[in-house]
Amino acid sequence: MGKRPISSIKFISKGLAVLYEDKDILVVDKPAGLLTVATEREKSRTAHSILTDYIRTGCGRCRKRIFVVHRLDRDTSGILIFAKSEEAMLRLKAQWKQTEKKYLAVVHGKCEKSSGTITTYLAEDKDYNVYSTADSTKGKLSQTAYKVIRVTNRFSLLEVVLLTGRKNQIRVHLADIGHPIVGDTKYGNKNESQPRMALHARSISFKHPFSGIQLSFASEVPVFFTTLIGRIDWDNGLTRPATSQLKSSQMQVSSTGHS
Repeated sequence: MGKRPISSIKFISKGLAVLYEDKDILVVDKPAGLLTVATEREKSRTAHSILTDYIRTGCGRCRKRIFVVHRLDRDTSGILIFAKSEEAMLRLKAQWKQTEKKYLAVVHGKCEKSSGTITTYLAEDKDYNVYSTADSTKGKLSQTAYKVIRVTNRFSLLEVVLLTGRKNQIRVHLADIGHPIVGDTKYGNKNESQPRMALHARSISFKHPFSGIQLSFASEVPVFFTTLIGRIDWDNGLTRPATSQLKSSQMQVSSTGHS
């Protein structure tokens, strides 16, 4: 028998919360300010290292590993999936195009269109800055769909769906249409002073890598967003995740691990 799924949220370190766990996967809610994995330039504490310590707790010298399925930028909060085996990771990546990923973004200004899809080729320069180009030989085809949820005098709240998954894609695409994300000093206003960037991985829906059961998770909207745009809930026009067995205001789940 595998480990039974966690039925309540468990905070483990630096605001990182485990939403769901079975013998094959971990689904976590990452706070803004925490790297997903270490990089050549950044070796600080990461979600990956925290979770590695977590699964090795009480295990002595065991060498259990956590495998990265996807990443969020340091300043982006929200839901991340990690695998407990290479096979589980490979299976999740193989079905990644069918995985539904929705974000919330608070952007500067009022969008002219209530919805749309941004399509460009994204490339990266030597200073690690991602940019849009019309040249298909220089960049990778990238598509971001968005829907306006709420508008205030200064900001717009968008629900964003990643149709492709490129580095910094949402940030670059929203800046391209003249509505950079609040707090994004890399692709927006470099002199802007905010406590964090207003981009949040709100929900994810995918098939369990072994059982095939559909899993859906929805994360709480960060308090910072409500200070900018007001209270946000499902009645604001947000799209619910595909599976609708809500067990708490922070988690949607319907699954057991494979036997």
